[in-house]
Amino acid sequence: MANPPPRFSRRTLLVTGGAAAAALGLGGAAGMALWADKETAERGGGDDGRGGDHRDPEMAGVFDISTGTQVWPPTPLNDVTGPQSLAFDDVNRHVYVAQLAQGGLQLRGEDEALDAQARKRAGDMCVTKFSRSGEQLGTMYLRGFGHGISIGVEPDGTKARLWVESQASSRTGYGRSVARVRFRDGAVLDSSADAVEHHRPAPEGATRVHPAVDMATRRVLVSFWTGDEHRYSVHRMKDFLDGNYEPLHSVRNSAILEGETFQGCALHGDFIYQLTGNPYSKPGGRNPRSSGGNTFVSAIDLRTGNAAGREHVTVDPTLRFREPEGIAVRTSPEPLLCIGFSVKSPGRRNIALYGFAP
Repeated sequence: MANPPPRFSRRTLLVTGGAAAAALGLGGAAGMALWADKETAERGGGDDGRGGDHRDPEMAGVFDISTGTQVWPPTPLNDVTGPQSLAFDDVNRHVYVAQLAQGGLQLRGEDEALDAQARKRAGDMCVTKFSRSGEQLGTMYLRGFGHGISIGVEPDGTKARLWVESQASSRTGYGRSVARVRFRDGAVLDSSADAVEHHRPAPEGATRVHPAVDMATRRVLVSFWTGDEHRYSVHRMKDFLDGNYEPLHSVRNSAILEGETFQGCALHGDFIYQLTGNPYSKPGGRNPRSSGGNTFVSAIDLRTGNAAGREHVTVDPTLRFREPEGIAVRTSPEPLLCIGFSVKSPGRRNIALYGFAP
C-alpha cells in the first residue's frame, strides 16, 4: 500500500472527451492518432469547446468501470507480501507484478536479514513474472529501488525491460528517480550498481517518483509529488532515454480527493488512469465491507488537464481484505483496464485481478 498523498481537495468532473476519446477503444493505432492530433489537443477536443460531449457517468476515460470481469482469481506471488503494482508485456503475453520483498530474506549478506519494516524503508522489491493465465515464470529482486507504486514493461525481443522507481530515499523507502533494467530470472540487483542508469525527470526535490509506460505510443508516464501537490508528466521514450526530459504534457492531479490513498497509475492514449482506496476495515471503521469499499478509478485527460471520470469499483465485494494495489492497461486482443487487489489468505497475501473493457 502506498501512503496517502499530501491532502488537498480537488473537484472532479464528469467524463469529457466525446466520440474521439471513445475511438481509443479501437486500440493502439487510434490512441496514437488522437495523441498526435495537436490541433485537437490545443482546442480541447470535442464539439462543445469544453473537452467534448458528456459521456456515460460510469466511464473513466474510455473504460466502463461497471463491467468488471475476473482475469485472475486470488493468485500467489513469489513472496508472502501483498502486490504493489503490475504491468503487461503484450508482445510475449506476460504479466509482471511488483511487491515489497519479504522480511527476513538474507538479500544483503550472510549476516543481515532485514525485517519487513526495515526492508520497506530500504526500498527492496521483488518482481514476479507470470503467464497471462497466472503461472509463475520467474522472479527478480531489486534492492534499494523503491516502493513499486507503479511499474512499466518494455518488450525486448523475447525478453523485457522493467521501468521502475529507483534510488529509494533512506527515510521513506520511496524512489527519487526512474530506472530501466533488464528482467533476469533469479537475479538480485542493487540500485547502486554501476549497470543501473538512473533518470531524474522530476523537478529537484520531488518525492515518490515512479513510472509507467504506454508501449502503443512509446511514451513514459512519471508520477511525483512536489511539496503538497501531486503531478504527472508524459515524455517520448526516445527523448527520455537520451536524457531529454522536456515533457509532452505536464498536469496537476485533478482527480484525487482529500485523504485518499494513492495506489498506482497507468497511461493509455489520451488519458492517465489512477487507482485509490484502502483495505476493508472493521465494521465500525472508515471503510467497512458494508460500504462497498472505497476503491475508485479516476481518469485525467492529457489534452485539457481536467478530470475525466471517477468511478466506484464494486467488483467482488467478498474478497478478504480487498486492498486495491496496482492498475495497468493490457492492449491485446483489445484494450482492458486491469486492477489488482491484495487478498489475505493463511500466511500470505495473494493478488486478484479484474478487467474493465472500453
